Amino acid sequence: MSLFEQLGMVMLRSLDPEKSHHFALSALRAGLAPLPGPVTSPRLKTKFAGMEMPNPIGLAAGFDKNAEAIPQLSRAGFGFIELGAVTPRPQPGNPKPRLFRLTEDQAVINRFGFNNDGMEEITNRLARCRHSHHRTDIPVGLNLGANKDSEDRAGDFAKVLARCGNFIDFATVNVSSPNTERLRDLQGPEALEALLAGVMDARKGLDHNVPILLKIAPDLDNSELMEIAEVARKAALDGVIATNTTLSREGLKSAHKNEAGGLSGKPLFEKSTRVLAQLSRHMGTDVPLIGVGGVGSALDAYTKIRAGASLVQVYSAMVYHGLSLAPRIARGLDELLEKDGYDSVLEAVGTGRDAWL
Repeated sequence: MSLFEQLGMVMLRSLDPEKSHHFALSALRAGLAPLPGPVTSPRLKTKFAGMEMPNPIGLAAGFDKNAEAIPQLSRAGFGFIELGAVTPRPQPGNPKPRLFRLTEDQAVINRFGFNNDGMEEITNRLARCRHSHHRTDIPVGLNLGANKDSEDRAGDFAKVLARCGNFIDFATVNVSSPNTERLRDLQGPEALEALLAGVMDARKGLDHNVPILLKIAPDLDNSELMEIAEVARKAALDGVIATNTTLSREGLKSAHKNEAGGLSGKPLFEKSTRVLAQLSRHMGTDVPLIGVGGVGSALDAYTKIRAGASLVQVYSAMVYHGLSLAPRIARGLDELLEKDGYDSVLEAVGTGRDAWL
């Protein structure tokens, strides 16, 4: 991390967390953040669901909810980025304060509640950026959400895909956020099958094939993971993201540890990695996985890959380590792969899974 970035991080941590987040996005758009461009090597280049990535380190949904900084984020060293979550209609989300730093735990609790500008405004931004010469050509995905007061939450996911799908490279069905009441009920097999069928029908109307991913919660037991694996196969999903934030508060020390919402960051690492490994065992090679939850170093990313992930996403660790974390993780991962004699990321996927079972 450069001295300039270190000073910026000190300033950001002095602000209210949500204001700090908005300021970071503004600074990014203004060109005040490090933008090294694609970080890649023959070992790091990888493919997932037909998409080509310069490296397997992606930005998780939640950082750029409203697709405001696509050109900048595409040049920040990530191999792919995910925007959103986006709902059909704009909504303000839950009352503030709703974002909390847990510095002693290197963690974050949020209860945003899918606050976003809605699919119409976000589609306009996606369309403007789609062929912009200011962005690097890495896959750009969208996290699909449902309006809190919707009478047909399952249908909302298909609506957003139908409207935004022609301007994205992949889409994630997010039924695992803990911050919209009863949203996680849609993870049940029958409800999930029906929801995914609607999303797949919406995909047929797009001008190109958009890979569909499913993001699951870390608070699922083994039998629930088996059910999700079966649903994923039946629906012919292109991938599963493991995992979203957790409702667990085990082992936390920070003053904000009892705030309501989803916990992310370092304390989530073991829980999410264990779910990832279990899901990898159930899926085999049928459906590829993306690992997310507590990734703050190259070794963390490598551990996720060896537990069964083909790609890895980061977000909360950037609160403590800055935007330059992504290229640092990518370069460090390259070194770890070389050290262990792997010629590609794919060769390492799942090689350490049994240690988590």
